[in-house]
Amino acid sequence: MRDTSRMAIPSRPQGGHTPAASDVDEAPLLRLAAIGSVDDGKSTLIGRFLHDTKQLFRDQIQAVADASARRGVEGVELAYVTDGLKAEREQGITIDVAYRYAATSSRKLIIADCPGHVEYTRNMATGASTADAAVMVVDVEKGMREQTKRHLAIARLMGITAVVAAVNKMDRVDWKEEAFTSVAGELQDFAAELGVSTMIIVPISALYGDNVVSSSPRAPWYSGPSVFTAVDSLPGATSLASSVEGARFPVQWTVRSTNGGREYAGMVLGGILHRGDTVTVLPRNIRATVEAIATISGPAELAAPGESARITLAEDIDVSRGDTLATGTLPSTSRELEVTMLWFSSTPLLAGKRYVLRHSTKETQARVTEVTGVVDLEARSIVPFDSIEEHGIGVVKVETADPVVHDAYTACKGMGSLILVDPVTGDTCGCGLLGVDTFAR
Repeated sequence: MRDTSRMAIPSRPQGGHTPAASDVDEAPLLRLAAIGSVDDGKSTLIGRFLHDTKQLFRDQIQAVADASARRGVEGVELAYVTDGLKAEREQGITIDVAYRYAATSSRKLIIADCPGHVEYTRNMATGASTADAAVMVVDVEKGMREQTKRHLAIARLMGITAVVAAVNKMDRVDWKEEAFTSVAGELQDFAAELGVSTMIIVPISALYGDNVVSSSPRAPWYSGPSVFTAVDSLPGATSLASSVEGARFPVQWTVRSTNGGREYAGMVLGGILHRGDTVTVLPRNIRATVEAIATISGPAELAAPGESARITLAEDIDVSRGDTLATGTLPSTSRELEVTMLWFSSTPLLAGKRYVLRHSTKETQARVTEVTGVVDLEARSIVPFDSIEEHGIGVVKVETADPVVHDAYTACKGMGSLILVDPVTGDTCGCGLLGVDTFAR
């Protein structure tokens, strides 16, 4: 019989670490996506992680306790730390992506609690798109379900190669090692085929805090790290990393300056853009010189990746929204694209369909010319098929009215991703990635 006296939030386990402000003021940032199927315990894990490292304020804990009491929950429902919407608490599921801030002794964390229900797959993809690594939660009794596999496949498509897999609810199987080993084997096999390079698998009970922050005596057969320690050991941030040789500056706005000239506003992607650099304006393929750079801090000699800036060119040339200023090895320019699509619309994606394509700051009309195939998560391969159904992943060929300036997603996320929009309703139907492979084709 379960010890219900442990349902209240216990004090922080021995061995947990509460990072001091001085430890993390200058610490690097790691963005984490918490992923996995519905009801596997993602929100509870995050709540436990924050509580046991003493990174929740008293008023936050009291608010969660009050919400738990109103919902008739015995003790404190830690999932309410991130599940703040009324509908989430009523249904007991995460609907929208919730972001929470935390820290370890060596890094700052932004944790995205992604919904597990298949209906909200688009929200999960949004949360994973800006993450450097993932914490995947798997219910030990249910194992790897279809949505678990879909989440891991999407995370890998989004460039995530480091995963901490938390095999949750071990208390329900009396902490049997063979139950953990079975699920861990499934995880390792699937992750290896996706190309996940770092996979740390931890047996936990998020409800009671076992192996979340500190090691638990209930698993004497496990000698690995806790979730907290595993997260602290992950590789550094990659969400803004780029392997392109040169800067990319998609123009978002043309701004008239006070002296009558023009400035071009946008965000730097790829490498660093310097004052004095020679840039190529694409797709026009015109060369120009960066005369001045202004950032939020004022005039600057350079603008770094992820930094918003206004650029002044020495030459008086025509530059418009959707154009890209590029240095170094130039990106590709094409009207024909092969795209790996994550499809969100209830209307299947078929050849011949027309959409509005939005890529970086560019918007153009587009037509799907071919559906090459879809991802079969059970067969772990791309199989020929002529449509992509809702929540499916597939490969399509798209023809655009205007040329699109792009890099591979694996080289530069901002220049390798796009969305297809319904031209009538304005709904986002799917997101696409350029130059990626989920499984070998």
